[in-house]
Amino acid sequence: MATHTRMNLINQTETIKEEKQMDTRNLIRWAGLPLIVAGIIFAGIQPIHPADVVASVTTSAWAIITPLKTIMSLFFLLGITGLYARQANKAGWLGLAGYLLFSLCWALLLAFVFAETFIMPPLAAAAPQFVDGFLGLAGGRASQVNLGALPAVWTVAGILYMLGGLLFGIATFRAGVLPRWAGGLLAITAALTPLAALLPHQIQRLAAMPMGLALAWLGYALWSERRAQAAESVPGKGSLQLRQTGAK
Repeated sequence: MATHTRMNLINQTETIKEEKQMDTRNLIRWAGLPLIVAGIIFAGIQPIHPADVVASVTTSAWAIITPLKTIMSLFFLLGITGLYARQANKAGWLGLAGYLLFSLCWALLLAFVFAETFIMPPLAAAAPQFVDGFLGLAGGRASQVNLGALPAVWTVAGILYMLGGLLFGIATFRAGVLPRWAGGLLAITAALTPLAALLPHQIQRLAAMPMGLALAWLGYALWSERRAQAAESVPGKGSLQLRQTGAK
């Protein structure tokens, strides 16, 4: 009787652990969806993004694209976290470093995009020089007013974008959990960022499209994984069944 009760308790404990593991795996898997959306937005807006000038911030195109960019930045944070969680065991310290740097990049960019969306349009008429200087950060234009620490923060975000994408892409390629070619494309695009900075600003935007495609590709791979492929076998499950059979 005592043995049977002990087996029931062990069985219940193992069932709870398995359910928690499955919930975690499903949560990670569904993180692929926001990454798909963010990657598509990032690649899709590059050819149609309005010019980074004061006249653009009051246009309907700006009112549509900048909220999409805000959602995109938030979704990147969610999706990249899911990517790292899926391959954390095999990505190692390189993957952790890449994840932290790349996530910090998008956290900083989220703040800039939020300002583009909600702060710059009301300031366009009241402080056009400040708005022009703020928008000039993306275009590499010198500002006529003092922007404080904003240029330095923007530079840091650019460095994090390059290093974070490079390290995370290499770690993804090496881990082999998700498509290696997608990880390689992410790393290559990030590594070529300094070269893209030498191009005119509108061409720079086109050079960013492979980054969006690589992340959308990784997001699709994460989301489309079958539960049986994503799940690892529960330790001790087989031996538990044998013990239960022997106890009957």
